Amino acid sequence: MGAAPALASRVTPFLLACLAATWLIWGSTYLAIKWALVSLPPFFQMGTRFLCAGSLLFAWARWVRRAPLPTPSQWRNASIVGALMLGLGMGGTAVAEQTIDSSLVVAFIAVMPMMLAALNRLYGVRPGRLETLGILVGFAGVLLLVQGAEFRASPRGLAAMVVACSGWAVGSVLSQRSLALAPGAMGYASEMLCGSAVLLLFAALGGEAPRWPPTALSALAWLYLMVFGSLVAFNAYMVLLARASPAMATSYCFVNPIIALLLGVALGGESVTGRELLAAATVLLGVALLLWQRRGARRPLGAG
Repeated sequence: MGAAPALASRVTPFLLACLAATWLIWGSTYLAIKWALVSLPPFFQMGTRFLCAGSLLFAWARWVRRAPLPTPSQWRNASIVGALMLGLGMGGTAVAEQTIDSSLVVAFIAVMPMMLAALNRLYGVRPGRLETLGILVGFAGVLLLVQGAEFRASPRGLAAMVVACSGWAVGSVLSQRSLALAPGAMGYASEMLCGSAVLLLFAALGGEAPRWPPTALSALAWLYLMVFGSLVAFNAYMVLLARASPAMATSYCFVNPIIALLLGVALGGESVTGRELLAAATVLLGVALLLWQRRGARRPLGAG
């Protein structure tokens, strides 16, 4: 098992920029995914997005930064983490958005810090009292959320979200603790390339075919996802996983639902019921308790 990563002792301007990317950009990508789905089916959309972004980042890291190629073990790790975080995580999210509004999808994703806390118990990291309370409150919020009309009307969408969150959480923990990627941008590029291969395999097995030519809105949404969602925000998240505390790295889960909800209602023509708002607020309260507990914890990720 690899050593725990060294975590930043203070919030630097660079980490603040990474936080802003995961908060603001990722909050807007859920609506962009929905718009891109008009012409580009889920696995094809995600696979081509990460293939292009990973190829550009790989070329930059290799020929501009002169980074060495990943070792065979690092390629293996990138394949596992990429299959989990991108193949299951991002692919499942896009599948869910075929039948569930983006604002509710991102509210469900707010359960991520709780899943990470549960997985970290396997590595000897026990949650404190507030953290445990946050997990319980958040779980109650998720139970309330999945009783809403949209999730009850779409078992396939609900199953896709469970798979997506599980894959993303397991991949995040493994990338932090035991499956080290190549250093810096080369590691992120290799993960995107391996993840894109899994996504495109899923697309081929599912017989997905894009609508060609795509609508202008779908094409612009795909471009936004490739540049800002993948090259900027995804790399920012991987930096946070490597250099920041778990609470800071997953703080996007607290901010994204608010941004996605506002954008979904204002620009996507989505509607949210009072019950769903209550469920989302309950989930966010659980996340807030979780983050509050971790703010006070001085023990770094991975400490026993």
